[in-house]
Amino acid sequence: MLSNSLIEQDRAHLVHPVASWRGHEQSGVRLLKSAKGATVTDAQGHQLLDGFAGLWCVNAGYGQESVIEAATKQLRELPYATGYFSLGSEPAARLAARLAERAPGDLDHVYFTLGGSDAVDSTVRFARYYWNARGMPEKDQFISVQQGYHGSSTVGAGLTALPAFHAGFGLPFDWQHKITSHYAYRNPVGNDPQAIIDASVAELRAKIEQIGGAGRVAAFYVEPIQGSGGVLVPPKGWMAAMRAVCTELDILFIADEVITGFGRTGPLFACEEDGIVPDMMTTAKGLTSGYVPMGAVFLSDRIYQTIADGAGAAAVGHGYTYSAHPVSAAVGLAVLDLYEDGLLANGTKMGARLMAGLHGLSDHPLVGDVRGRGMLAAIELVIDKQNKTPLPAAAAPATRVFERAWQNGLIVRAFAQGVIGYAPPLCCTEAEIDAIVERTRLTLDQTLEDPDVRAAMR
Repeated sequence: MLSNSLIEQDRAHLVHPVASWRGHEQSGVRLLKSAKGATVTDAQGHQLLDGFAGLWCVNAGYGQESVIEAATKQLRELPYATGYFSLGSEPAARLAARLAERAPGDLDHVYFTLGGSDAVDSTVRFARYYWNARGMPEKDQFISVQQGYHGSSTVGAGLTALPAFHAGFGLPFDWQHKITSHYAYRNPVGNDPQAIIDASVAELRAKIEQIGGAGRVAAFYVEPIQGSGGVLVPPKGWMAAMRAVCTELDILFIADEVITGFGRTGPLFACEEDGIVPDMMTTAKGLTSGYVPMGAVFLSDRIYQTIADGAGAAAVGHGYTYSAHPVSAAVGLAVLDLYEDGLLANGTKMGARLMAGLHGLSDHPLVGDVRGRGMLAAIELVIDKQNKTPLPAAAAPATRVFERAWQNGLIVRAFAQGVIGYAPPLCCTEAEIDAIVERTRLTLDQTLEDPDVRAAMR
């Protein structure tokens, strides 16, 4: 079938996520044909370095034969097994045990989902059940952080604090509250780490009081690094300080590691670097390296035991048809093997090289900030470094930067506010990391020559 025929089928029938439907009808789809390692090839044969690992998810890289073999073997042996009726499968039991052994602290219990959004939804249900089981149903208010992302389901999108996920949907709900992001580059208190931590702690305490006190607040949600908000890295100690407030006030602390989990920042989980153990933790993406859908909620032993005791002989009424899917679990096991057989170590090494390379772009006239941790990074573009003036909206930075990078053989995440995001596969070589940086420099040089950008810089 010719690619133009596929483009028309896509245009007529396939609804794309987080897209202008009318805009997509006009522009059409870019069809990807194949991929290997850190390189993808489109339908026209154009090869690109995937500097964003699909959607922050293909951590192990494309075409890993051991993962393909694991999925194929499981499809032949047992393609589906429900988790209902106390049934299950070997891969799911083994994966849950291996993940529990490697998770921080006492996060010993794993509930499998299809992805990150329904993992977040599950934590909301588990949190409500937990407080009801403790005889405290009035703890029904939830707090998250501006510019955070917690999925695009009905409930999760309300915890998400990005306007596009609220507009037209009647969100957030009145029980969903926000505090200001730590966003160091544009924080009103400046970029002093302790000042940012102190301001966030004070604002969290004030928000809790505004809601009605700790007796009303069920949980606080946060990403170790805010991904879709622009790869915003908190100061060292910020996560621990926020965790301490929640522990003191008996508020559940829920870490969203859908993006940061499975080597993205270096270790298997970013919470390890932050030195904290959340009450619940969500993961997805790197769990299966994006090869098949799967997410997971990790529950601390305290949360699990309280819910179990509260339910007693009754069923805890929460479940998905594809929870603990055996094929996804088999893939998860194979991917975990890859991480532990060298990918985590390579990701740490390549992450340091990526950060050094991006910092080497700091002298470019358009680069205002370089930030990141491991294989998760961003550069923020400005037209005035001293005043941190963003690129003008007329320059359409998201569209233009993405298109230019694509033509230069590089896939990045180009955010509307003029931020370029990076999340390459952990399998990248030194040459591939260097190529990501050099193709970024070329893209920046081309953007600098745009008449509307040069006019705005005068």
